Amino acid sequence: MELYQALITLDGWTFLAQICNLMIQLFIFKKFLLNPVKNVIAERKAKADSQIADATKLRTEAEAMKAEYEQNLQNARTEANEIVANAQKTATARGEEIVGEARAQAAALKQKAEADIAQERKKAVNEVKDEIGGIAMEIASKVVEREISEKDHKDLIDEFIKNVGEAS
Repeated sequence: MELYQALITLDGWTFLAQICNLMIQLFIFKKFLLNPVKNVIAERKAKADSQIADATKLRTEAEAMKAEYEQNLQNARTEANEIVANAQKTATARGEEIVGEARAQAAALKQKAEADIAQERKKAVNEVKDEIGGIAMEIASKVVEREISEKDHKDLIDEFIKNVGEAS
């Protein structure tokens, strides 16, 4: 038991030596281990902070680029819609112009055809007048050559009507 008591008892010089030993170990631990670990942790924290700042900066730039892209896309859509609207207006105007030109040409053709018809009618009337005049001259010459009785007069008129019918 004495052996065990010697382990449990407190010796002043041993206690003082152990306290000094503990202080020396703490000093060495702090000097050689704790400060370098703090420096490594500080460096890692600084590196992580810089990476976070870089990531935040890149995120902000990406959001700005996204906003610019969306704005450009919206501008492109607006411009495309304007181009389509202008093309539709131009096509409509051109279509109306073509229809107007076609109507004008049709009216001109109709007017020319009416003028040709009127001219041909006048020509036909003049030819009929000439033929009627010729027939009338023949009848007049026949009437002058002989004396006309009522029956001859009726025959001449029937012949005249027959000749006019054949001429037309």
